[in-house]
Amino acid sequence: MSAARPSPPRYPPLPPGDAWVFAYGSLMWNPGFAPVESRPALLRGYHRAFCIHSTLYRGTPEAPGLVLGLDRGGACRGIAHRIGARDREMVLTYLWNREMVYEVYAVRVLPVFLERHPPVQAVTFVANPADPAYAGRLSPAHIAEVIARSRGQSGSNVEYLRDTVRHLDELGIRAGKAHDVVALLEKGPRV
Repeated sequence: MSAARPSPPRYPPLPPGDAWVFAYGSLMWNPGFAPVESRPALLRGYHRAFCIHSTLYRGTPEAPGLVLGLDRGGACRGIAHRIGARDREMVLTYLWNREMVYEVYAVRVLPVFLERHPPVQAVTFVANPADPAYAGRLSPAHIAEVIARSRGQSGSNVEYLRDTVRHLDELGIRAGKAHDVVALLEKGPRV
């Protein structure tokens, strides 16, 4: 899989006005835009997982790495960012170009539950199981093995994992499998 040119944004229909985006990985701490507000959020029906092969940013075609995606089942704690109506088109185009370099994600508008606020419909990038870069459900040991040996244009896959876990910890979000993978890497000589 090589870098592809992003296609024009193709979002599901959104109601007029402000828009919400659900963030579960780097979009939580590095959205790349100034949200009107950000709130802790819960998405049901998907969980945060190392289920996407990376052959550019955290791996190569010869040694693919693994990055986060939202896989089916469970629930995921993250952040919902609200985009003001005035900036909506610009921000949604930016997000499309950032997230949809490959078509490994499918864009959905899903209900997201906010603390002390009614649920909102949020743009959400979920793993596309039909894409060849979808890795599926992997054991923590297998994830640790892949991450330990992978490096891409953006650095090592180990750096990506540790940076992700550090940020999740700072936000008070426990991502069980990610923490388990860090523990496995710290035990073994693979790091």
